[in-house]
Amino acid sequence: MRARDRPNAGEPLEEFLRLWRDLRAESDDPGTVLVVEGERDRRALRRLEVRGRIAVVHGGRTLGGTAQQLLGAGRRVIVLTDWDAEGGHLAHRLKEFLEADRTDLDLEYRRRLARILRGELVHVEGLYGWARRLAEKSGDSIEERLAAPV
Repeated sequence: MRARDRPNAGEPLEEFLRLWRDLRAESDDPGTVLVVEGERDRRALRRLEVRGRIAVVHGGRTLGGTAQQLLGAGRRVIVLTDWDAEGGHLAHRLKEFLEADRTDLDLEYRRRLARILRGELVHVEGLYGWARRLAEKSGDSIEERLAAPV
């Protein structure tokens, strides 16, 4: 019996895939911008087939400058900073900057991903490798799992 055929096998992967499909669909909206800390994070999201706009916090600007850029870039901002102290601090500071301007700020994906990851991962850049390993344990590739219908 393959791992994915057993009850509860691959549960974190299944939760991740459901959440990731929602995130990918939301990121396709031209008014939505995803925010990550660095270029490696952006590459990991692209490898996981996120096609929408992704802004990088550490892109040579101050956090205030990044917030101003985000205000002009979209009406919905989804924050996907790392799940470490610095990532939490950045998420909090972005919230302070953006809430004042009534931007639709989403920290829920970050929170739900942290729950699914259960402390196994603290950096967004590792999401692709984490998901790939779980998919391979069930006998699939992550690309096959991402492409599979819900």
